[in-house]
Amino acid sequence: MEFSSKSIKKWKLFEGDKVVWMVLFFLAIISIVEVYSASSNMTYKSGAYWRPILQHASYLLAGVAFTVGIHKIPCKFFKIVPLALPLVVFLLVLVMFMPKVNNASRWLWGFQPSELAKFVLVVTTAFILSSTRDDQASKKSAFKLLLVITGVICGLIAPENFSTAGMTAIVVGMMMLVGKMPKKEMNLLMGSIVIVGAMGYGFLRFAPVSTIETVSEVPGLHRVETWANRLREGGGKPENPVDYDITDNPQVTHAQIAIATCNVIGKGPGNSVERDFLPQSFSDFIYAIVIEELGLFGAFFVMFLYIVLLFRAARIASRCKRNFPAYLVMGLSLLLVTQAMINMAVAVGVFPVTGQPLPLISKGGTSTWINCVYLGMILSVSRSATKKDDVPVAEALEQKEQTH
Repeated sequence: MEFSSKSIKKWKLFEGDKVVWMVLFFLAIISIVEVYSASSNMTYKSGAYWRPILQHASYLLAGVAFTVGIHKIPCKFFKIVPLALPLVVFLLVLVMFMPKVNNASRWLWGFQPSELAKFVLVVTTAFILSSTRDDQASKKSAFKLLLVITGVICGLIAPENFSTAGMTAIVVGMMMLVGKMPKKEMNLLMGSIVIVGAMGYGFLRFAPVSTIETVSEVPGLHRVETWANRLREGGGKPENPVDYDITDNPQVTHAQIAIATCNVIGKGPGNSVERDFLPQSFSDFIYAIVIEELGLFGAFFVMFLYIVLLFRAARIASRCKRNFPAYLVMGLSLLLVTQAMINMAVAVGVFPVTGQPLPLISKGGTSTWINCVYLGMILSVSRSATKKDDVPVAEALEQKEQTH
């Protein structure tokens, strides 16, 4: 039996943009090393020294399998994702009645519905933006529809996970700007967001503690006190450092100690000291451990990987001949990179604590799998975008050979 080069090509396991695959590879390697190091306090208490890293490695392996499988699916099939909107709404309502952990109900039988919700919302936004025509009427109707859908989804996420709701709304807003929604409506929306945001910030930052406690008793606003505390703790250094108590905000304090003691070149993988004192060192604050162990070079390298991912996604989107895959790639990449930048900003102390994990590096099951699904869809689009650009070139070369 003879095999042509085309038939062999069909059996390639890893297709699509090679740079995106390399970004996934480097992030996975860094994740395995740093999660293993940051989980030492868990292994010390349980005595199961290999369990955390084996569990995380299995999550990553399953995630890569999702990426490999999904990147083989043609992009047109992703248009069925918006049909999951009713399911997402149901799950977000259902999770509110689950037992609270750290004053928040985010888990539904080991699964975070908010992760699925932001994914479905971004794909839905890409679908609606791609369905609009050039006429102003259809764009206005699409704007209103997106406003309602985003308001419902983010409104259901916000009571239990305000940072995820805000980040998702920002990404949808950026997609709407890229999609050239009507300027008048967009300006009015952004102005309203700025005003409401400023009022909310002022209330959380400066309202009397008694008022904050009273508002926290209102159903759906039980986390207002937590939001206020995070803003006030991140509002600046104490006037008298002598009175500063490290137990007031152990996460931020130990993260800053980890960064301050990295000595530029880092202490080396596995040599972190603050991992034993920093809460959530393997999740929300893993970037501080990365800096402590890998130094400033490691910190910039991780940041560089996310920036490369964003630029490669923009390049893939620019090569798409259809709107849906272009908007999809930009939306998913913006979601990943925005979350990464927020996590890193929190770790270095320039942003209030939000509880956002570092995509593809922090320990976790749901978030790791969803992020790998994002990359799988981006790679799927890169396959079709590359083929469309390459076919005319191949045909031109073939015609040139025939003429000679």
